[in-house]
This record gives sequence, C-alpha cells and structure tokens, in this order.
Amino acid sequence: MLIGEVSRRSGVSTRMLRHYDALGLVRPTGRTVGGYREYSTEDIRRIFHVESLRSLGLSLRQIGRALEDRTFTPSTLVGDLIRRTEDRLARERELLARLRAVDASAPPGWQDVLRIVELLHGLDSPSAARRQQTALTPTEEVPVDLLAGAILAEDDPHVAGALRWALARAEDGVASVAPGLRSADVDVRRRAVLALAELPGDEATAALADALADDDPTVRRPAALASGARGSTAAVPTLVAMVVEGANDMEAAEILGALARDPEHADRVLGALVAEAAAPTADAAVRIRLTQALAELPPSAALPVLRRLAEDDDRAVALVAEALAGVLGKRS
Repeated sequence: MLIGEVSRRSGVSTRMLRHYDALGLVRPTGRTVGGYREYSTEDIRRIFHVESLRSLGLSLRQIGRALEDRTFTPSTLVGDLIRRTEDRLARERELLARLRAVDASAPPGWQDVLRIVELLHGLDSPSAARRQQTALTPTEEVPVDLLAGAILAEDDPHVAGALRWALARAEDGVASVAPGLRSADVDVRRRAVLALAELPGDEATAALADALADDDPTVRRPAALASGARGSTAAVPTLVAMVVEGANDMEAAEILGALARDPEHADRVLGALVAEAAAPTADAAVRIRLTQALAELPPSAALPVLRRLAEDDDRAVALVAEALAGVLGKRS
C-alpha cells in the first residue's frame, strides 16, 4: 500500500509518516520500482500502535523504546504520565478559575484586567503577609467573587480574618460564599460558616441555619453559635450538645441564656438542658457543665431546677448547684 492510501486509511498525514520513517519508528517494508514507499499490513498495524501510544501522551522516543525493547515495562512510564497529566490539569483548573474570575468582574478595559490579575497573584501568594495586605485593599477594588474564593481556600487565621472583614464590607457576599457550604471538603464548609457569621442580613441567617444540619461538628458548632447569637432557636440542640461535650461550652451556655430571656424560647432551652442533665449517660462532669449553663438562664426558670440539682447524689454536682442557686436567689 502506497503512502497516500495509508494516510487516507490511518488518518496520519503523509508528512508524519515520512517523519516516522526518518526516525526509524515505522519504516515501510518495501519500495516500488519507482522508489515510492510501500507499506505492508504489519507496517500499518505498527502505525496504529504508534498512534495509540501517542494518544496516551508518550513522546516518539518513548514510543520507539516501548515498541523495540522487549524488557521494557510500562508501569513506571505510565505512572509518570499520570503525575504529569495531573499537574497539567491542576494548572489548567487554576487558569480556568482565573479566567472565570476576570470574566465575572466584567472589566471594561485591559487596565482593569491587569488589576484583577494582580489581585489574584496577591491572594494566591505563598506569603501570608502579602495575602493579608491584598485582602485589606479597598473593598470596591476587589471583586466579591475573588474574596469569597480566597476565604474558602485560606488556612492562615490572620489572613482569613482580614478576608472576612473585607467580605463583610462588600455587597452580595452571602451569594458568593454560601456555595462553600455544599463542598465535599469539611474545611471549606467551616470557612464558609465563619464568613457567613460575620455577614449581616436574613440571607446569611438562613444559610447558617442550613449549616446546622452539617455532619461535621467543626461546621455545625460555629453555625450554632452564630445562629443562636442571631436569636434562632434552631441552634438550641447543637448548643446544648456543645455544653454536654464541653466544646465551647461557656460560649454556648451564654447564648442559650440570651435565647431564654425571650419568654417564648425559655421553656425550650430549659427543657433541653434538663433533659440532658437527667440522661442516664450524663456523668458528673456533664451535669456540672449543664448546671453552670442553667445558671445563665433567667432566675425564674433556672432556680427550681438548680435547687433540685443541689440534692444530686454526686457531691460535686450538688455543691455547684447549691452555690449557683444561692447567687441566682440573691438576684431574683
């Protein structure tokens, strides 16, 4: 089969077939009387082998070795190709995110594009100091989507604080950061909650309420603290659980006390704390924390329960309850 027909059937250009011949990668078995290349069935099969390996990203040199060296094993080379491909995809994803950030800001001119790229470089800098400095750039100069993306990726607490401060002063921050609550990465969800906690308005409150159902306590707990501080009783079960578990229990108790100052919420808070104190699994340390939390409630609600706990079988629980009942009794 002559080179023109081989090219038509294989889809490989005649120029590339000549290049394969020059490299010794696929040499036609014969020549016609006129000196034209003539490919055999085996030659064509080898062309398809070459093209198959090229589709995996192998260089022509690597392909030649793979086809000629009988002892050559593909595992090392394939593993290297996988790593190189993963690196390339990561760079492509980074470029795509950068392009989307530029597009989302709708820059009117190239100077605006350059400004956004500079901001992106600053927010992506390996230097925490530079990232923090970029976060403190006047808010109107930093597109909110860039701030949100940086917040969801930032692991330095000081930089994250500066980014959240900037986002709180931007417009429509909730819409930009709330999608982070749906991330498979728990750290991203936690960062989203911390950012939402500093944003005002009903939209942020609603998003925080959704985060109360998160499976991970490092997401659920800050969502409960923020929601409870905004007056949401949906946070009560998580806040009580925090007291039981000893996780930010003092802060959780203070918020429960603030919620209970509303007569409409007092019974719910009191009932949740009492139920946990009466649970068979509640040891002395847990009951002491619950007793201390009860002392944050209005005296009219807390005193009867504290007086009962003052007769607890555990001496330590009884003493704490008695002392707190005495303090609340003087206030009432």
